Amino acid sequence: MKAVDKLSENILDKLSIDFLRSQVLKNAYGNNDTVIAAMDPRVLIVWYLFFGLVPWFVSDLPFLLGCFVLVTATTILAHVAGLVLFLFGLGVFSQTGYLLVVTWLFGGDASAIAPLLVLTLKVATVSLASVTVFSGMDPDKLANGLMWFGCPEQLSFSISYAYRMLPILMEEFQNVLLSYRLRGNPPAHDTLWGKIRYLAYQIQIIICAFYPLMLNTAKRSRTTVEVLEIKGYRYAAANHEVKKLKLAALKVTNNDLLFLALSFVWVAAAFLLSTLL
Repeated sequence: MKAVDKLSENILDKLSIDFLRSQVLKNAYGNNDTVIAAMDPRVLIVWYLFFGLVPWFVSDLPFLLGCFVLVTATTILAHVAGLVLFLFGLGVFSQTGYLLVVTWLFGGDASAIAPLLVLTLKVATVSLASVTVFSGMDPDKLANGLMWFGCPEQLSFSISYAYRMLPILMEEFQNVLLSYRLRGNPPAHDTLWGKIRYLAYQIQIIICAFYPLMLNTAKRSRTTVEVLEIKGYRYAAANHEVKKLKLAALKVTNNDLLFLALSFVWVAAAFLLSTLL
């Protein structure tokens, strides 16, 4: 019983708001020293467009397996945060993985398992490609890459601003939760029934904290917009010289070309293997 209580306490410690915020910050800003982060954002965007679209139109198992192995290797190189990988595994399992497991447990043969395995590999490959790219680029590099491809300045800035708002959103959420806990009276959670009541109490607090969270975040957003207007954001967004200055730092290096060449060779080998089999 003590071991179970200790395990539950460790899980609750891991799921604290500070831990979630640190994982979000690490995933968005803490991977600047990786191999993927050193690449040009335009190369990463082109690479992502291939692995984000092509797997949906291919049903060859060897080809999909080869693509999955490649994006798994790039995910390891990107040093993705553990929370993101956990959410990735949970999402893949909740979409297609559980169907594969249930089919195998209830006596499904290869004719029933193979299509589910193909669908699972498609979802997993596209998801890992997304994780690799968006974990390997900070908001500014992502916005500059999209701007180079012709995306409107407002769109690229909105994506970058959304990245920056995530830590603020989580900080506001933590402050609202703390205010509710200071004014509330949580039930005792010594027994099993008490733990269930305590869990229901925590869910109720989270639901009640939603409206104050949105209100406080809207107030901060308005302040940010006013500061941007004072600094002449609208003029800078429409000025070609400013855009040229922002994109001057983008440069395709030999490492970028090597990355694309290795990816092309691997995909070509996977395609050749699928045709031979």
